[in-house]
Amino acid sequence: MIKVILISLLAIVSLSAKASNAEVDTLKTNFFGVPLKSDSVKKADMQEINEIGIIRHTIREFDRTHDDYIEPPHYEFTVMGQITRTFESFVLGNSNQSVTFSPEGQTRIGPYFGWRWFFGGYTFDIKNFNIFNFHKSARKEFDLSIYSSQIGIDWFYRRTGSDYKIRDVKLGPGINEDLFEGVPFSGVNVGITGVNVYYIFNHGRFSYPAAFSQSTCQKVSCGSWMAGAGYTKNTLDLDFESLNKTLSSRLPEGQEVKIDSSMAFNVKYSDFSLSLGYAYNWVFAKNWLFCASAQAAVAYKTSYGKTPNEKKGFDFAKVNIDGIGRFGVVYNNTNWFAGMSAILHTNNYHTSRFTANNIFGSFNAYVGIYLKLKSKYKKNKA
Repeated sequence: MIKVILISLLAIVSLSAKASNAEVDTLKTNFFGVPLKSDSVKKADMQEINEIGIIRHTIREFDRTHDDYIEPPHYEFTVMGQITRTFESFVLGNSNQSVTFSPEGQTRIGPYFGWRWFFGGYTFDIKNFNIFNFHKSARKEFDLSIYSSQIGIDWFYRRTGSDYKIRDVKLGPGINEDLFEGVPFSGVNVGITGVNVYYIFNHGRFSYPAAFSQSTCQKVSCGSWMAGAGYTKNTLDLDFESLNKTLSSRLPEGQEVKIDSSMAFNVKYSDFSLSLGYAYNWVFAKNWLFCASAQAAVAYKTSYGKTPNEKKGFDFAKVNIDGIGRFGVVYNNTNWFAGMSAILHTNNYHTSRFTANNIFGSFNAYVGIYLKLKSKYKKNKA
C-alpha cells in the first residue's frame, strides 16, 4: 500500500521543477504554474547544498516560498480552539429502489496545537460527552493533516456507530414514502480508513497552509494545480432483514413492501486512487483570504474475498470517480486569526447489482493565537 502511494507521488513530483526561492517570480512557468529554474537559481541551490548538506536542503525546500506572495510564519507555535459540525449521508440502491440514511449531525469542540507543518488536536462530542468515559459514543472519528508548501497528507479513520435514520426512500408506485422519513435504523454500519497524499505544483506562490492550518499568510491572490494518490479501506454492512421489518412496520395494515435482495450485502473493499484538482486563494481584503479547492479521483476498487465466479485481473467496471472539496475563509494578521472552513468527501461504489454512495464532511469555526516569536521578527515588533 505505502509503496504504491510513494511510487505514484514520486511520479507526480517529477513533473515539476523545484523552484521555490527569491528569484522565482521573474522566471517563466510551465502549464501547472510552476516556475522554471534559471542557471543562477540552480547555482544558488548547489551552493546551499554544499554549505548545509543535501538532507537539510531538501527539508528546507518543502517550506521555501516567495515572500512577495506568501508571508512566512512569525511564531513557532499555534494554539487554537475549534468547534466542528459533522455530517454524513449514505445512499444504497439499484435501478428500481433506493434508501438514504444519515445520522444526526454531531457537534464537537476542543483545543488544537500547531508547530510548523504539524497541526492537530482533540475534540469531544458536546451531546454525548462524559468526563468519566470518553468512548461513550459508538461513533469514532480521527483526522490528521500535515500541510507543507509542496506536499499535503491527510489521514482519516471513521466508524459510524449505529445511530442512522432513514431520510428518503424510493420503493416504487403506490408507496407513501413520507411514512419512512426520520425513522431510526441501527442496521447499517459504514467504516473508512485511509490516507491521501497530494503535491502542490505552484507551491512557491500559492499557500494551502494559509487557508487550512494558518501557519502562513497569502498576500496576493494565486492558484495552483494539485495531483495526488491515495488508499482507503472501506466496509459497508446492511442488516437486510431488519430493514425490511422496519419499513413494513410503518405501512398501513394490508400494505406491504419488499426490498430487492440485491441490497442484502456486506461489502469490504480497498480503494486505490489517483487525483487531480485545482485550488485558488483569493485575497479579497487586507489580512482576509477565501480558498476554494476541488479534486477528482479515479479510484479502482477491489473487494476482499472474491467469489469463485468473479473475474480475475483488472476490470474497468470497478473504476469509480470520487471527489474531495475544501472551502475556507480566514482573517489572519500574523498575531491572531479566526475563520471557518468546510471539507466534503464523496466515496462511491458501483456494481451491476447495486450502488452505494457515501458523502461525509465537516464544517469548522475556529479562533487562535501564535506563541513564541521567532528571533528575526523581534526587532520589528519592538
